[in-house]
Amino acid sequence: MHQPETSPNIGVLAIQGDYEAHAAALTEAGATPSLVRTPEALDSIDALILPGGESTTMLKFLVRDQFLDRLRAFIGSKPVFGTCAGAILLAREVTSPSQPSLGMLDIIVERNAYGDQRDSAILTLDTKLLGGPLETVFIRAPRIVAIGPDVQVLAERDGYPVLIQQGKSLASTFHPELSADRRVHQLFVDLVR
Repeated sequence: MHQPETSPNIGVLAIQGDYEAHAAALTEAGATPSLVRTPEALDSIDALILPGGESTTMLKFLVRDQFLDRLRAFIGSKPVFGTCAGAILLAREVTSPSQPSLGMLDIIVERNAYGDQRDSAILTLDTKLLGGPLETVFIRAPRIVAIGPDVQVLAERDGYPVLIQQGKSLASTFHPELSADRRVHQLFVDLVR
């Protein structure tokens, strides 16, 4: 007898950023979202999204709430998806200015590389995802300036990666939760399954 596909329980770090939009996108992509506000909440989820926001502020909250060590252990063994500031937190190295990160993904990220809020943009980009071009929303976006050998580039802007996959983890420098297109969240849900 055919087993129904499982609905993975995917957490969204709910400290800062548009975590509610990620939760809605996950529901549409067939997952069960959970808002993660404490380190203990990591024990009951299958994967985690680190949303956009302000990476230095998020880092301060994570340090203050003794979240960092639990988070490092979690992302060392489970799939994780970082968008914008979340991608900065997951990077191996952060520049402009330099800041600590979790070192999970083999990427180097330059903060606010495309300028300030006025330089935000909505672009339609080609990707390696099925279904044609993808609407991408960039807000004070970082730039991935270098990737390691195990990183697969799924989309680019001006020759720089904007959507990458490393193993079962993803990072994007844009905000897929702010678009009606759910293919990026669907990809993550499928990776978690």
